[in-house]
Amino acid sequence: MAGKLPKACIIGAGCSGFTTAKRLKDYGIPYDCFEISDDIGGNWYFKNPNGLSACYESLHIDTSKWRLAFEDFPVPAEWPDFPHHAQLLQYFKDYVAHFGLRETITFNTRVETARRTDDGLWAVTLSTGETRFYDVLFVCNGHHWDPRIPDYPGEFDGVAFHAHAYSDPFDPIDMRGKNVVVVGMGNSAMDIASELAQRPIAKTLWVSARRGVWVFPKYLNGKPADKSALPAWMPRKLGLALTRKVLKKTIGRMEDYGLPKPDHEPLEAHPSVSGEFLTRAGCGDIKFKPAIQALEGPNVRFADGSVEQVDAIVFATGYKISFPFFDDPAIQPGDDHCFPLFKRMMKPDVPNLFFMGLAQPLPTLVNFAEQQAKLAAAYLAGTYAPPPADEMDRITTRDEERHLGQFYASARHTIQVDFNVYCADLKKEITKGEKRAKAAGNRLPVAARAAAPA
Repeated sequence: MAGKLPKACIIGAGCSGFTTAKRLKDYGIPYDCFEISDDIGGNWYFKNPNGLSACYESLHIDTSKWRLAFEDFPVPAEWPDFPHHAQLLQYFKDYVAHFGLRETITFNTRVETARRTDDGLWAVTLSTGETRFYDVLFVCNGHHWDPRIPDYPGEFDGVAFHAHAYSDPFDPIDMRGKNVVVVGMGNSAMDIASELAQRPIAKTLWVSARRGVWVFPKYLNGKPADKSALPAWMPRKLGLALTRKVLKKTIGRMEDYGLPKPDHEPLEAHPSVSGEFLTRAGCGDIKFKPAIQALEGPNVRFADGSVEQVDAIVFATGYKISFPFFDDPAIQPGDDHCFPLFKRMMKPDVPNLFFMGLAQPLPTLVNFAEQQAKLAAAYLAGTYAPPPADEMDRITTRDEERHLGQFYASARHTIQVDFNVYCADLKKEITKGEKRAKAAGNRLPVAARAAAPA
């Protein structure tokens, strides 16, 4: 490795942003990190003043502490299996303090625009009005902040809001004694429906969805279910068959809980995980309705023709993938959310742009960018070289088939990743790339050309 290292801009200081910063710091790669809020944590910062967090008061992460831990910073030994969001945020703060990252983050500063100049630099304009130029851009702004809300015929007289705005049963509105519909059957829907269905809260709680889902337990045989993950070397078909057999035996038929029969096999959709939802459904506290067909003033009409008087609707209907600082459609996903990337972070024709954490890894996103940053930092330091662009495209196509092939077609299933398989493949790719880089003389792929702040 020779020459001055390029300077990077990191957008966001959530877990993807600060783990990327840590890896760049390890390699001596200069960077600026801009965070719109007053502290780190992103989505896991409850009541985040930036208004972008989807965290609610009762939220516990669905990933066990063993699977979300950073590899060089263990989680506290006294933690429960599934920590509360406040514990996770403190863990993030401790990580940032331990590695001396806080002083490298500029808080209360939004990246308004990021534009690639004609000569390949990144012109980054900040909310301060200042424009700075960088050799490399890391996009770490997350993908659980821009709510996706379905559109229905008619008007609704009650209160309707996305789960992103949900804080607790009394905020944004008091749900006591109300007839409530939660739309969706993902993880947030499971949590919110289970909380509101408690008898002192909602009068009636319906969950509405277009199709049934398999609801997975948090524990199997007394241990966190994600500790039973199959090894990365196991053939996919065999692993899926074994996992499905165990899950079906453990949870039984969804119809026995008063829920619709799923039209797909377990793990053909992103898992919905809950330790409480099936119990409340089986007890009758949660009732199921098919998709909403129309809004009729104080009433909601469902696809089966039934009509219910409803006071509040909570849309737990997912999020759009959004990069509001980009105006170039070539570096943004379409409405279908399809956005193929080499190792889920690089576009072959834009060698100085990285999307970090832009994935839905199983079992967790928390430490995903920590792994991605190994390749990104080595690349910028000249110790890793990617394959030619056409080979990058072939690898991406193969990876997408491997990670997405088991899921039914949906905008929800465009960035799925098996964490264990991904990490095993990434390690192999880095090893291959180190040989390519050495053969090429460890040349820096991105030159250090960025000027001082304008």
